Amino acid sequence: MKVVIIGAVAAGPKAASRLKRLVPDADITLVDQDELISYGGCGIPYFVGGDVSDEKELRSTSFHMVRDPYFFQEAKGVTTRIKTRAVSIDRKERLVHVEDVITGEKDALSYDKLVLATGSRPNILPIPGRDLKGVYAISDLHKAVAIKNDLAAGRVRSAVIIGGGAIGIEMAEGLADLWGVDTTIVEFMPQILPRIIGPDMAAMVQEHLKERGVKVHTQEAAKEFVGGGDGRVERVVTNRREIAADLVVMAAGVRPRSELARDAGLLVSPQGAIIVNQHMQTSDPDIYAAGDCVEINHLVTGRKFFAPLGSLANRQGRIVADNLAGIPSVFPGCVGSFIMKVFDVCVGSTGISLETALSEGFDAVEAKCVQSDRAHFFPTQALLFLNMVVDKRSRRVLGLQGLGKMGDGLLARINAACGLIERRASVDDFSTLELAYAPPFSTAVDVLNAVSNVADNLVSDRLKTVSIQDFMAWMEGRTDHPDWMALDLRHPKEAALLAERFPGRWIAMSYDKVRGDYQALPRGKTFILICNAGTRSYETQCFLRSVGIDSLVLPWGLNGIARLGAKWLI
Repeated sequence: MKVVIIGAVAAGPKAASRLKRLVPDADITLVDQDELISYGGCGIPYFVGGDVSDEKELRSTSFHMVRDPYFFQEAKGVTTRIKTRAVSIDRKERLVHVEDVITGEKDALSYDKLVLATGSRPNILPIPGRDLKGVYAISDLHKAVAIKNDLAAGRVRSAVIIGGGAIGIEMAEGLADLWGVDTTIVEFMPQILPRIIGPDMAAMVQEHLKERGVKVHTQEAAKEFVGGGDGRVERVVTNRREIAADLVVMAAGVRPRSELARDAGLLVSPQGAIIVNQHMQTSDPDIYAAGDCVEINHLVTGRKFFAPLGSLANRQGRIVADNLAGIPSVFPGCVGSFIMKVFDVCVGSTGISLETALSEGFDAVEAKCVQSDRAHFFPTQALLFLNMVVDKRSRRVLGLQGLGKMGDGLLARINAACGLIERRASVDDFSTLELAYAPPFSTAVDVLNAVSNVADNLVSDRLKTVSIQDFMAWMEGRTDHPDWMALDLRHPKEAALLAERFPGRWIAMSYDKVRGDYQALPRGKTFILICNAGTRSYETQCFLRSVGIDSLVLPWGLNGIARLGAKWLI
């Protein structure tokens, strides 16, 4: 069997190596237009930021062999042609026409089976000045090396990142943390990490970036990159301001490389991704595709979508190899799991956000819970904030987002939720989910169980909440709700300061006094119940409802408000 694989970064090498193990006598050729192959592209921000000291580490195995043509030929038995561009595919003759990118010499490779792993390319914004020195889009390892060389040469004092997605934020952290660069993120959408996490959690991430010296401007668009006499960028002009910049990184997303497939007559989606079935076959059964160039099924929405992740590319590459070897295998799709580091915290999600759920027609609500990631009495405990998105009618869990201290605590909950969400689990499945327990690792009622219990109360109409955004607007005087009054259930010493600061709006009555003293509460008010996390507030709400008093619980309590940078709380 003669197999040609176009693309040698993630899916391609995985398919080649797996297939060679399954069919040792297969004749496999990897083709890539670059000289640097089989590297961890998701590690580029950490190379720029110094966590990874040498770019070779991104191209090396765990046993420190560089994945280059020699490695694939001698260790894997796979022929590799670098600096070779695939120009066209002749499906009738089963030929891939290629050319040497240095000499222009042309050749043709015959195949029995063909694999397209052509990946994605960054979106280059059509902005004047995009060709100036110091303006980059992270398209490959070469650009990362160039950025790091600029930094090491002392040419960068200030930087602007265009795009507040994962790559943009990771790049911003690397520039500000290791290199001490004055860094600004410009994001066109109303929040960073749009459609991945909710606005409240995004505001927490933004506040943490601000604390670490990274400025963030949302709902703002770059209009022009302005250079100096040496042809190097000096500033970025947006629709609101001018920002000094010796370095600009365009991190405005990526799009699939599908031109080769389209020109060969293969089916490509309106969004530009190669259409494949669950066996990763294209519309030509002898041609497979995998990685960032394909569209896949979203297991929550049921729609096709584009998910450029190295983890998925490797899984798909294995599926391709299995099918080529005669082992029927399918890639059913995914729910879009994600996690990232942001200085001292991490943020992650799986499934869909509330915004996406509503746009997809779900009757969705969002339950919020904050709780210690391990026993509250354990010295290393830290708060973990979770949002659970649930369809009210079916009680199906649609998504989970979280933010917590940098570590593995959030990752464990996201991964557990991912496995359940892709199987269409309900709130009740999450509530009764068995999780390993010991005080150094979790609480007896884990935060993942706890947020599902909050969701159960919410969809069952036992819990009534106020949105954090509405509460913040009220406290900051941007909206007026004359019938609202904050009822602070914390210890009197904790509550006294805010009660004195906001007379007539904020009153203190500790949690243990409500049952005995509730008749002293002013009549005709809707009480916004305040505690640190929301647990005492919900229990108080249950009691107040029984005596005919209206109330709303503030989700996440003051633990959440404190992380939003509320000036009135200080």
